[in-house]
Amino acid sequence: MHKDCKEILFTHDQIVKRCEDIGTQISEEYKGKNVILVGLLKGSIPFFAELAQHISLDVEFDFMAVSSYEGTESTGNVLVKKDISNDITGKDIIIVEDILDTGKTLHTVRAMLLEKGAASVEIATLLNKQERRLYPIQAKYVGFEIPNAFVIGYGMDYNENYRNLPYVGVLKEEVYS
Repeated sequence: MHKDCKEILFTHDQIVKRCEDIGTQISEEYKGKNVILVGLLKGSIPFFAELAQHISLDVEFDFMAVSSYEGTESTGNVLVKKDISNDITGKDIIIVEDILDTGKTLHTVRAMLLEKGAASVEIATLLNKQERRLYPIQAKYVGFEIPNAFVIGYGMDYNENYRNLPYVGVLKEEVYS
């Protein structure tokens, strides 16, 4: 365990198993449809890569870079740094995200994709932090429910560090306070 990690919430093996389950569910529910997985950079990359391996459909990949955080807190503003590059008109979109927290980012991105003509937009998130939700949005596919703690690893960061940890852990408070 990394020296800045207080505890491990989910091991790599637990994450892989959950991705297998979600991938199977997506494969069954989207059979015969045109699906695009839209990963939100940078945090979704490990989850996106693992999840995609367990989807037995032909899917397209696309990515967006959006941000609403500064340090450990949401700024309340969503900034699009990189938009999707594919035409999504009439296609089913699954946004792949590392964590659904306040809901501001995913609420905004979902609305943007629907405006661009997507047939449907669902959310797959590795972590769901329901306790902090401020916007009326839910993920259809959830890896794990988590308490209100600052988490790192498996794509999640603090000041761009810890993304490469192969597990999800809680960051020690003294690191960011």
